[in-house]
Amino acid sequence: MICRSEKYLYYLLFFLLFPACSDYSPKPAGYFRIDLIDPVYSSMDTFASFRLAVSNQARIVLLPSDNNDFFFNIDYPALNAQIYCSYFPLTEGKLAQFSEESRTFAYRHVIKAEAIQERTYENPAQKVYGLIYSMKGNVASPVQFVLTDSVHSFFRGALYFNHTPNQDSIAPVLEHINRDINVLIENFQWKK
Repeated sequence: MICRSEKYLYYLLFFLLFPACSDYSPKPAGYFRIDLIDPVYSSMDTFASFRLAVSNQARIVLLPSDNNDFFFNIDYPALNAQIYCSYFPLTEGKLAQFSEESRTFAYRHVIKAEAIQERTYENPAQKVYGLIYSMKGNVASPVQFVLTDSVHSFFRGALYFNHTPNQDSIAPVLEHINRDINVLIENFQWKK
């Protein structure tokens, strides 16, 4: 005969073991919500041969450079990202060299990229011609671009995040900075 305490013990064991038989699926990883503010753009004159529009959410960080080259970063401290920018004056044969170097830098991501999309840009009125590389997947630099007048000047930009990339977690920030890059490109002007 089962005593009363043993009966409760059987019920307790039943209820403890019963959930172990049910299906369990872990929740997917979640990401913090990022509230992005609409940017305000202002035109910026540089010491080099160009003018560009930059978001009020970014700051310009000048870097040391040699000769007539000009290096700076467009830093997004709140978004943990930077656009590394370089300007080079063109001399004989340098356009082909700089274009090939930029293509090589972009296609180094082919190992991690799911796809690399190239898009051309032309603004004949301002003599600005460019190529934009968009990389899909967990790549170090999801967007790179070059702008040139094909004769005197060459400008290159590459977006990097200051952490290991995860396409899902950076998607809203990437879209936000992509808009800034498009505004930068569309408003880019060579100084005469």
